[in-house]
Amino acid sequence: MEQNTINYDFDEETLGFEEPEKAPAKPLGTGEKLSLAVLGFGILMFALQAMGMPPGGTWAGFLLVLLPVFFGTASYFYLDFKGTVPGIKHDNIYFRGLTSRGILGWLVGIVFTGFYVALYWFPEYLAGGIKIVNPLSMALSGSPANNWFFYGFLYTVAVFVFGVRMFMKYRNNRYQKIRTASVMFFQLGFAFLIPNILMLFNQPEFYLSYFWPLKPEYLFPGTLSYFVNHPGGLGMFLVFWGAVMTFVGTPLLTYYFGKRWYCSWVCGCGGLAETMGDPFRQLSDKSKKAWRIERWLVHSVLVFIVITTVLLWVNSATSGAVFGEASMSLKKWYGFYIGAIFSGVIGVGFYPIMGSRVWCRFGCPMAAVLGIFQRYLSRFRITTNGDQCMSCGNCSTYCEMGIDVRAYAQKGENIVRASCVGCGVCSAVCPRGVLKLENGGTFKDRFSGSDKPLGALVDSLKHV
Repeated sequence: MEQNTINYDFDEETLGFEEPEKAPAKPLGTGEKLSLAVLGFGILMFALQAMGMPPGGTWAGFLLVLLPVFFGTASYFYLDFKGTVPGIKHDNIYFRGLTSRGILGWLVGIVFTGFYVALYWFPEYLAGGIKIVNPLSMALSGSPANNWFFYGFLYTVAVFVFGVRMFMKYRNNRYQKIRTASVMFFQLGFAFLIPNILMLFNQPEFYLSYFWPLKPEYLFPGTLSYFVNHPGGLGMFLVFWGAVMTFVGTPLLTYYFGKRWYCSWVCGCGGLAETMGDPFRQLSDKSKKAWRIERWLVHSVLVFIVITTVLLWVNSATSGAVFGEASMSLKKWYGFYIGAIFSGVIGVGFYPIMGSRVWCRFGCPMAAVLGIFQRYLSRFRITTNGDQCMSCGNCSTYCEMGIDVRAYAQKGENIVRASCVGCGVCSAVCPRGVLKLENGGTFKDRFSGSDKPLGALVDSLKHV
């Protein structure tokens, strides 16, 4: 431990529990200054090319943006953490405007939200930025870049850049490093490269890491018909892949590993939340009121998409004779209110205000399905050693899903909440090793009554 830390003396009782005297800001090293300068150059190149200046739309212009932004940011994160003692640090997190809903946090939230509004409904205002990634789009998909390719590119870069930050911040924790590498791999390969390369070979665009109900159109009759009848036979395989992962893979993998196999290791939404959203995880509401709202909302969205899917199939089978346009209206409503506003505008735009898992916690139907399996039919649990808990509250503070982990730890109870995504940060920040992520031998020993899952489910519905 550093000598300054050992010699630190702060008498809370005498000072009235006010904010302690702030340590002097760490001076930027030469490497960090150069990294910021490189980043600034990349941002300048992006701004100039977005306004139409050369060499926008060329490989030279693309690389003049990508390389400085990526390496400038990544090297800054690397150097910023390199000089510190390994171990997770959250110093001053509630005294920074960006991470404590201060002015900077609100400004960043407004920028995020404004970007998503433009992306979904006013993409013409992003035309300059879209043009910058056009060479990459032509190489991968054979088509000019559009707003969705631009978004996918930015999304992937964000996961990788902030993934470097995660590697450095959690470099003493093997689980966090492997988990971060996993979401980076699936975002780059399954959610960005493969869908675009499929289009290059005139095949259907398909995201192998997204399944129904998170990607609801993959089970809609119109989409399935398009895939099945697509020349070449690949479409049939994609339908098979989606069906197997939805109805076999999801329950089986969740039984063995909990919902973490998807929410914290594969899903792109979770990947962005765990990398770019990591500085905001402490902003999640831990109150019982928020928990009640969470349960009602996330399961309501699941019911909404189940009903919509069923009605679309009935409408398809009867050529519209039963429900007419009702099913199509539900499809449009879901796409606008849930797919665009909730998962996009609010889900990411509100990171600096409500934490990094707003969509995953309150709206994601896939999370709802996984949560039901995890709560009642999964071997996964977070075990607690209550005798060692000193009630520091780190676990609850940094739970991005709003779970009061400390309350379970103090009672020595397993944490088997449906919303838990198994990110493992609660265990990582615990100074006493109280929490441990485990896959038990059975689902029947996790809590009282877990040997009768149907009865436990019915009982829980009575207390919603």
